[in-house]
Amino acid sequence: MDQTFFFYDLETSGLNPREDRIMQFAGIRTDLDLNPIGEPYNILVKLNDDTLPSPDALMVTGITPQQTQADGYTEAEFSKLLMEEVFTPGTIATGFNSIRFDDEFIRALFWRNFYDPYAWCWKDGRARWDLLDVVRMTRALRPEGIVWPVVDGKASNRLELLSKENGIDHFKAHDALSDVEALIAVTKLIKTKQPKLYSHLFAYKDKKLVQKLVNLDDKQPFVYVSGQYDAEYEKATVAFPLTSGKNGNVVVYDLRYDPTPFVQLSPQDLQKKFFASWEERKKDDFIKLPIKELQYNRAPAVAPLGVLEQQGGWERIGLDEATIKQHRSILLSTPSFAENIRSLYENKPEYKKATDPEAQLYDGFVSDTDTLRIEKVRNSNQQQLADLHPEFNDERLNGLLLHYKARNYPRSLAEDEAVAWEAWRSAHIKAALPGFVARLNQIASTTTDESKQFVLQEMQLWAESIVPIDED
Repeated sequence: MDQTFFFYDLETSGLNPREDRIMQFAGIRTDLDLNPIGEPYNILVKLNDDTLPSPDALMVTGITPQQTQADGYTEAEFSKLLMEEVFTPGTIATGFNSIRFDDEFIRALFWRNFYDPYAWCWKDGRARWDLLDVVRMTRALRPEGIVWPVVDGKASNRLELLSKENGIDHFKAHDALSDVEALIAVTKLIKTKQPKLYSHLFAYKDKKLVQKLVNLDDKQPFVYVSGQYDAEYEKATVAFPLTSGKNGNVVVYDLRYDPTPFVQLSPQDLQKKFFASWEERKKDDFIKLPIKELQYNRAPAVAPLGVLEQQGGWERIGLDEATIKQHRSILLSTPSFAENIRSLYENKPEYKKATDPEAQLYDGFVSDTDTLRIEKVRNSNQQQLADLHPEFNDERLNGLLLHYKARNYPRSLAEDEAVAWEAWRSAHIKAALPGFVARLNQIASTTTDESKQFVLQEMQLWAESIVPIDED
């Protein structure tokens, strides 16, 4: 099966994939040599009347709810297009910070619209890749040939700045299609200037290769670049597989830091540090545990230590082999520390479960029996949906069905369903309204830009049009 890249970007109504919605989608398919295939996609998705967008988000994108209503696809139509035309077999879904952001919005979209929320990025030769960590590792280890932006004396890897510094056309930052075009150009730049590192990281999007390098059966130090690491060293360090984490992942230790003060802590003190509040972590005397969970299926930017032997790699990340060996030896000589850390992750409390089925995606997998019923829902038109009453085993799906019908096929709702939907919609809007209005007024009082004033006015009109009217 021939693989292709599909570079894509979203503009959304906010930052929370459970609550917020995709408003613009853009993407370009290329072959593995980054030559375009076919025409670009640049489409809007209707914002439904149960959603108040984040004023801050729309100040950035400039997209109004009214635009999406006039020119956009329904979510059901959009989901179908993605599965039939975009995330086809062999597609590598590729973006910039996409695994942590855009992919989560796609997953939530498919969940709401009765598609498998996972298969689109792994089944039938599909995969996903995130260029943000590729950019980070290139900057940290092989920066030659690329101009790297600095803002106020600090390194920045923002896509619009990378584009500008390297003479890449990026006509409108935070417009989805313009961002995609810039991302492809930056990818070409890295592939051309640092082809060996590019090829390595492309291969290591495969979690099996990552598991081979980072494993608990043969614990070896490895190079790791992550947004959670120190900016002083371009987010790069040497890490060590410590113990198992949640869902088959691995907890790794940052060997930049001497383990001695941590391995001496009691399980109770480790627990206090691990579960410290945000306020406690901000105190000057707080020293965090230098551990993090590496998720194999998130295309982490990892490499064997050999990459540091060339081009001054050790000096670039401020480490040396002697320090790594010493810190690794301490960890290996105190196995109780790894066991205590494993226990912390094992007993880490789950997030409070949501009551809204739209936010319950990660509460469990759907059974094979319900999968057949889901397919029938997805393939039904408005008239068929009106007469369809699947007996789902999974209670989440009953609530999802009501929302799916109301948003995409409102005429399929029975009278009692319409009442139930309006009750949910009303409560949802009323809960979000005070924060929306407060932020809208704050922005309006500080901006004089005419285009932003227009967007603010459109948001106010949108709110007025969807806020439920209380009946006495």
